Amino acid sequence: MDSISKQTYRRFLLASQGLWPGRRFEGPLGTESALRQMEALQLDPLTMVARSQDIAMYGRVLNYKPEHLYEMAYKKRKAFDYGGWLMMYPMSDFPYWRLHMKQRAERGLRYESFTHPPKEVIQFVLDELREKGPLGNRDIEGDAVKAWSYRGRKETSVVLFYLWLAGEVMISNRKGFDRIYDLRERVVPSEFDYSATEKETIDFMSRKIISFLGMMRESRLGTELSYYLHRDVPRDDAQKIVHHLVEKGVASRVGVEGSKDGFLILNSDQPHLSELEAGRIPKAWKVKGPSTEEEVTFLAPLEIVSARGRAKKVFDFDYVWEVYKPAHQRRWGYYTLPILYGDDLVARLDPKLDRTTMTLQILGFWLEDDAPKDEAFANALANGLKRFADMIGAMKIDLSGINPVKLRSYLKKKL
Repeated sequence: MDSISKQTYRRFLLASQGLWPGRRFEGPLGTESALRQMEALQLDPLTMVARSQDIAMYGRVLNYKPEHLYEMAYKKRKAFDYGGWLMMYPMSDFPYWRLHMKQRAERGLRYESFTHPPKEVIQFVLDELREKGPLGNRDIEGDAVKAWSYRGRKETSVVLFYLWLAGEVMISNRKGFDRIYDLRERVVPSEFDYSATEKETIDFMSRKIISFLGMMRESRLGTELSYYLHRDVPRDDAQKIVHHLVEKGVASRVGVEGSKDGFLILNSDQPHLSELEAGRIPKAWKVKGPSTEEEVTFLAPLEIVSARGRAKKVFDFDYVWEVYKPAHQRRWGYYTLPILYGDDLVARLDPKLDRTTMTLQILGFWLEDDAPKDEAFANALANGLKRFADMIGAMKIDLSGINPVKLRSYLKKKL
């Protein structure tokens, strides 16, 4: 297709991430399938109401519980976490990250008291893991670092981080959100414990980047590949890769209504665009449970479809995660989440879980000017609040932060 409407663009981005027209996955097994659909899941330790990664999975997986993610990744070894931009990836991606890991090992660390750790400390850490099994930073003794480090107070903690970036150790498990490391060969299943060639890696990562973003501005490929390969990808090289993808029938160029930029989309997704442009929902996107018109979804703060300014570009929805802003600079709230209704972002709320009373508190709620204010939306919001409360284990919902009053009163009756 030469060009698509903005609505098709928006719907496709949501659907390619498994968020629209509703949840397509269910339960523990659905968590693995959802990660494959997403391509990557950003991890974050904050637990104001739930971790960002669990909110992301709740929006895609029917009957999701936070323990499903850890079970899938760390018990069944179906995924691994990696990178300075901490993400979880399907385990089958591992061979294609080995080139990135090799580059990391060669370049060493930045902002630490040593670029490459002392060989004797590396050997000590590897011996400790080999003899004692999975260990965390606190479990390995070591000398204090000579300068403050975000990675820990001991040299051995920094070395663990270096070995993880280099692919010599992996995160075997987590206690809470604390990392527990082990040797790579004891974590990565043998069928994935190898290194893909550079050509295979570039081909794979190019496809993955486009799939992860749904549709990608053609000019962005070089920047994205530079991160995935951990080396500079000159503009000319990026253009050659684009031409190769198009010539080989892997990707196509497509325009979007209202945008001057050219986009790339995987050819395997082209039939979905045709269906959407014709006003139909592809059969492959059949939902399990209610649609997003019947039940709103609260989007995670690090959600790829709305984070980093994308909400403004795609939905004309001004969203900034304000958790790292001083309180007096916040426009909305500490942990405010966008609300997806149908195929649009129509409101936001600031939730908090009171773990003493297990009450989901809505500290603030803001409707967009053009948001629907009818009974259908109120019902969808009530349904969304109920499912979110169930996911985090809340026993009660405090709606005092919701305005207008008429909506709050209606929700109280429904809930």
